[in-house]
Parts: sequence; C-alpha cells; structure tokens
Amino acid sequence: MIEEWVRIARIDELPDGEVRVFELEGEGIALCNAGGEVFAIEDICTHDDGPLGEGHLEGHCIECPRHGARFDIRTGAAVRMPAVAPVGTYPVKTENGEVFVQARRERGR
Repeated sequence: MIEEWVRIARIDELPDGEVRVFELEGEGIALCNAGGEVFAIEDICTHDDGPLGEGHLEGHCIECPRHGARFDIRTGAAVRMPAVAPVGTYPVKTENGEVFVQARRERGR
C-alpha cells in the first residue's frame, strides 16, 4: 500500500463542532472538527450509504441524517444501530493552518 499526505483544506474552513465534505482521490471524505481536533472519515454510512457529512456532530460521534446510526469519528466504530459495521477513517495532521489527510491507495473495507 502506498501512502501520501494530501492537503485537503485550511483549518479555518472547518469551524469547531462542524463537518465538511471534501474530495480525496475521487471519494468523499468528511472532515470533523471536535474541540479543535480534526478527524477524517468516509462520507458513507455503512447502514445504507447515507451521506455522513450531512449528519450532526456531537462530541466525538456523528449521526447519519437518514436513520440515526452513529459512529465514533476517532475510530470509525458503529456505536448505534442500525449500523453495525465501522466506517473507514483516515490519518489527519495539521500544519501551519493546513489540514492534510493520508491518502491510501488499495484501500479495502
């Protein structure tokens, strides 16, 4: 697997407590700012492919707007039904006000 850091946003584009969707290698990535720490997850609910980036962020959990499944943005773990499978996560770093996500080729669920 080849990994590289890709600049995806500026930190000022992502206010505390907010979620924004960006594209990384043709896939939607939901960036979540929880208390000033940024996390990146797939923008697809594992229950029914709903848009997680449109969901509500509360602490370290995001709720899918379709059926209320919840995921821990730190680990991707499903923490409330109807989802049982985790969502994919990506390593994130911030440098000089820029947010970088580690892109991974040959990903699998």
